[in-house]
Amino acid sequence: MALITRLSRLMRADLHAVLDRVEEPEVLLRQALREMQEELARDQQRQRLLGREREQLDARAAELEQALSRSDQELDVCFAADKDDLARALVKRKLETQELQRRLESRRRELDASLEQLEQRLDENRSRLEDMRQKAELLSEPDPEQASSASWAQADTGVRAAEVEVAFLREKQRRAQS
Repeated sequence: MALITRLSRLMRADLHAVLDRVEEPEVLLRQALREMQEELARDQQRQRLLGREREQLDARAAELEQALSRSDQELDVCFAADKDDLARALVKRKLETQELQRRLESRRRELDASLEQLEQRLDENRSRLEDMRQKAELLSEPDPEQASSASWAQADTGVRAAEVEVAFLREKQRRAQS
């Protein structure tokens, strides 16, 4: 059983090594950068949409506040004129407006929480994207020191047999003289 497990691990390792050679790391890195940019753009779009919805809720909340103020004034008039039936209708409308105002406030809190989470995620994603871009630049730029050391390492350092013989004879001669 252990032999079969070892053989399967070996086969998987070989398969992964082959796949790593087939895949081009630079292409994969560029694709990862594109995907990160697309995700960042989607999050920014969502942030704009949530911001617009927040503005609309604020405008609607201001309208409701004005409506409540008008209802209070109208109720004062109704009670002064001793119109209880009309006052009941206004009280009902005022209660409905207050309920709508509570729902708007609840939605506003939800939006604020969503926007805060989205902004944190955007900041993290921007940071990761910038890190990936820097890494990609480092990988794509040839290092001048590495290039010069690579050319030096590739230089022909082979020594011919005749040179070895001449150096051998010189060393032998120098030792004989001393």
